[in-house]
Amino acid sequence: MEISLLTKEDLQEFRIQLLLDIERILDEKIQPAEPIPKDVNPEWIRSKSVRAFMNISPATLQNLRVTGKIKFKKILGSYYYNLDDLKKLFENEKR
Repeated sequence: MEISLLTKEDLQEFRIQLLLDIERILDEKIQPAEPIPKDVNPEWIRSKSVRAFMNISPATLQNLRVTGKIKFKKILGSYYYNLDDLKKLFENEKR
């Protein structure tokens, strides 16, 4: 019989993976009642879309939020980010 010890790091990794899995499942289950037209440009977008668009990790997005580089709103546990701020962030990096 093999005994395996769990470390705090193991539990932290499990927690992060569990939260990511829950977010993915919720995103799959929650569909808009009507599809959003392609020509509509939303002013606020969710964390998952921002991370995919910018190809960044959740921690990097949190750092941008905490340092005040991008505006956000928290609604029912989900973060939404201002699209104009994201565009400005890219413009500032080009300079």
